[in-house]
Parts: sequence; C-alpha cells; structure tokens
Amino acid sequence: MSAPHLPVLIDEVIAALAPVPGSVIVDATFGAGGYTRRLLDAGATVHAFDRDPDAIAAGSVWPETGSQPPRLVLHPRRFSELVAGLAEAGVAAVDGVVFDIGVSSMQLDQPARGFAFSSDGPLDMRMSQEGESAADFLNEADEAAIADVLYNYGEERQSRRVARAIVAARPLTTTGELARVVRKALGYRPGAPKDPATRSFQAIRIHVNGELDELRAALAAAEQVLAPGGRLAVVSFHSLEDRIVKQFLRDAGGAKAGGSRHLPHLAAVDAPSFKRPSAAIRPSEAELARNPRARSATLRWAERTAAPARERRVAA
Repeated sequence: MSAPHLPVLIDEVIAALAPVPGSVIVDATFGAGGYTRRLLDAGATVHAFDRDPDAIAAGSVWPETGSQPPRLVLHPRRFSELVAGLAEAGVAAVDGVVFDIGVSSMQLDQPARGFAFSSDGPLDMRMSQEGESAADFLNEADEAAIADVLYNYGEERQSRRVARAIVAARPLTTTGELARVVRKALGYRPGAPKDPATRSFQAIRIHVNGELDELRAALAAAEQVLAPGGRLAVVSFHSLEDRIVKQFLRDAGGAKAGGSRHLPHLAAVDAPSFKRPSAAIRPSEAELARNPRARSATLRWAERTAAPARERRVAA
C-alpha cells in the first residue's frame, strides 16, 4: 500500500504566502494538490501548473475548476512557462508563487513511472511522460556522459565506476536492474543506513527532466509575475536545488560579493527585486514523525519589491 500524500512544510508555506480571500496564487507544482487545497480553503484563486498529465487529469475533477469564475485554473505546462501560461489566462500579476521542487509522492509511489527502486518498474522517470526516458539515456549515452550526470547531479564520488558498470550491463530496462548494477559497483551491503543507488537515481531523474535548468528559469519567471508585496516560497529537497534558490534570492535581494584586499567592494547596481528573504526553514520533529519523506526538505521565501524584474531590465 502506498503512503498517503502529505504536503511538506504546508503550515510554514501557507504562513509565508499569507493568502487572503481574493488572492491570486500560483501553485507551480500542483502534484496531488496539497498546497492548492489549503490556498483554496483560505479564499484564494489558484493557477496550478504541472507537466505531469496524470496530475492535471486528477485536478480536473475538482469542483473549483467549474465555478464561475473558476477558482482553480489548471495549466498543463512546465513551471518555467509561468509567464506565458498566465498571459494566456489573462493574468498579468499574482500575489504568490509556491514551488515544491522534485519528484512527487504520487510519482514515487507508482512503480510504472520508474522513479523509485523500492519496487521494480520500467526505467522511465519522465515527469511529462514524453521525450527521452532514463532507459534511453543510459542505453545510448557514452560512459563519460553518464559519469558526468552522476557526479554533477547526484554528487556521486565514484561516478566513473558506476558509469562503467552501467555500460557493461546494457541494455537496462527496469529500475530493479539499474539499482542492482549500482549497488554491485559500490559494494552495497543490505542493512546499510542509505542505499547507494539513491544518488544515481536522483542524478538520472534530474538529467532526464532538466530539473535544475527548469528551476532557474522558473525562479526568473516568478520574479516577473509577482506583484509588489507578493510572496515567493520554494521547498527544495537537496543541496543542489537549495543552492540555486539561495543564490537567486541573494542576487535578487541586491547582495553582491564582498571585496578583498586586492579588489574593492562590489556595490549592488540594481534596486532589489526581493526583500526580507527568510533563513532556511526545516520540518519540525512532529512533522518528521508524520512524514519521514520531509527529512531533507528546506523552505525559503521572500517578498517581492516594486523594482522591475531583472530580466526586463536586461531586455530593456
């Protein structure tokens, strides 16, 4: 039996977004709709984005999609397409944007989607269910390309050894086959605290879905669509994602690298487009007891200023 969907850091996310009746908020990663439900209950209108057709299909039966005007508007798009999606819906600015980055519990708990190795399934990992699959990449890419993905996106120190083992075992067609190859290459012993296949699965999934480039583009899109005083909230699940979010908010907040004895201090050139970025917010012990999958989650949020979005300043 699969675990129930439990939205991570939901109380903290809702507090950060501060929705009120009439707010217009983007749930950029709709998934099973946990954040959206709480936002609707607070009286907000939600524009929900998801590239996974299963998530959009599940949301299409929610009664709020049929209200007049609809209080839930579904966008079957990547979250990097926020600006275009909202423009098509006639929305110029919003009061909040929330991202829950990475794979959803819904996707993890469906073996046929190929995201997890807890049960065997086809080696897929595609969030949009189209394009290059994990099997396509692993069976066709050269050893060096596979090693680079494992190292850069999974921080796998023995990436070359794992890549060599993957190439030697080709063709690979299931998650179980891949997990066994990685474990053998790394000398895994049952009962160890962390399965070494975790890093490789993470890396391959990030590559197949272009997740880090999507995140960078989506943060820039959120900066463009947020009204002054609007809130951006981002929940991430590993250091690569959190590093991107933290750097984005630092740059958008006007922070620049300090000087040294050789170089003068670099002053901020542009007016900050975000203010009051939060420190990293992590799950409470009570939440971890309810939902162990929340263990690696980090929330960061900030408030939009009235300054023009930096993308627009560059374009001008």
